[in-house]
Amino acid sequence: MTLYHWDLPQALEHEGGWGNRATVDAFVTYAETMFRALGDQVTQWTTLNEPFCTSYLGYGQGNHAPGLQDYHLAIKATHHLLLAHGLTVQSFRRLMPGGQIGITLNMSGVYPATDSADDQWAARRFDGWHHRWFFDPVFKGAYPTDMQEYYATFGPMEYMLSGDMAQIHQPIDFLGINYYTRAILRKEPASPFLGGVATIPKTAPVTDQDWEIVPDCLYDLLVRVPQEWTGSLPLYIHENGCAMPDVLDADGQVHDERRTEYIREHLLRCHKALEAGVPLKGYYVWSLLDNFEWAWGYEKRFGIVYVDYATQKRYPKDSALWYASVAKSGVLVP
Repeated sequence: MTLYHWDLPQALEHEGGWGNRATVDAFVTYAETMFRALGDQVTQWTTLNEPFCTSYLGYGQGNHAPGLQDYHLAIKATHHLLLAHGLTVQSFRRLMPGGQIGITLNMSGVYPATDSADDQWAARRFDGWHHRWFFDPVFKGAYPTDMQEYYATFGPMEYMLSGDMAQIHQPIDFLGINYYTRAILRKEPASPFLGGVATIPKTAPVTDQDWEIVPDCLYDLLVRVPQEWTGSLPLYIHENGCAMPDVLDADGQVHDERRTEYIREHLLRCHKALEAGVPLKGYYVWSLLDNFEWAWGYEKRFGIVYVDYATQKRYPKDSALWYASVAKSGVLVP
């Protein structure tokens, strides 16, 4: 059960949202209420889903709610989100001994456009922004120094109080990973993004959201995470899937061959990672149903089950039938 998937009460946002340290306490109170109410039925919990999106996309870039464009506030929000995670883990240990708790972090394949020092720098900066700023405090107990230096240019970090890092750096029982696509980076001094980082044009096939389809990136990430951060900690793919321009035909069928291929290829990379010794314990398709996709509304269809929004009738797509057969048989034929 995921405690938080970007659904902050508006009353708290009026008080400053994740930019306000008081929201941390409110979140812990909420989490403890959930543990007491449902702890006898739910034993596995996730604190936060994609704090990257909550903070950067909500407060820094304005793509998601609350739609602000203030990167100093966004960085402050990252710290409060991670602090809420760590304090919630501590409450969980007290209230739910024997249960399991983790966090879900989203990842992208990150590669330099060339082997040049400039492009290597760009990839490192992007990786610090997307990955290390969240993974390092959770698993190493400190923010990456290079990103602290860069983020200090947005304003003072007086909100990082003594003892906060120890509170964030709590042992967890598993890590959830969300993966969809990749980014190839080059240094572009004129780019305002991350102080001179730009992405190169896409070269791989793309989904309906214009996200590149590169299954090998998932394998690379699954191998990297235990080596750099988690060791033998169990890993789960909490989200992997694709939006496609699905069409419901007159027979009530959706022939989404490209989605089936997408899932199949990513599952093959999961099996390859297992063979390499990665402690991967589970995989979840995003998503079961076509649903509200945040900034895209109902325009993009991620589900393996088609939803007729006018009637609310559900139609399993070909990908759902295929996935059911794989789940039932346990056999994935290359």
